[in-house]
Amino acid sequence: MGGWRAAVAGVVMVLPLALAAPAQADPDIDFANQLHGFGIYGQRDYNAWLGKIACKRLDRGVDADAFASAHFIQRNLPRDTTSAQAFQFLGAAINIYCPGQFGVLQAAAQ
Repeated sequence: MGGWRAAVAGVVMVLPLALAAPAQADPDIDFANQLHGFGIYGQRDYNAWLGKIACKRLDRGVDADAFASAHFIQRNLPRDTTSAQAFQFLGAAINIYCPGQFGVLQAAAQ
């Protein structure tokens, strides 16, 4: 679990920098650009869909915390996706699609 906490702490530290980046008209493009910065690639539409679903799962309480959400994300990305990348994906999704869930990441970092 220590690797997860380090990944979460990294996401929490980097997320304010991502929030300061200029926004484009299409949030899915912003999301894809953030993912590419983390070395996460794939179909833009699929990744955007997965990010939006992760936000809905947090909003509805399907995933109780960031760890459950990152696990869901990791299971739905390519097999070689690391837990750190899953948390980076979650951080980018929260940043773009559900910024009100930022506290979920902060709680996981503690």
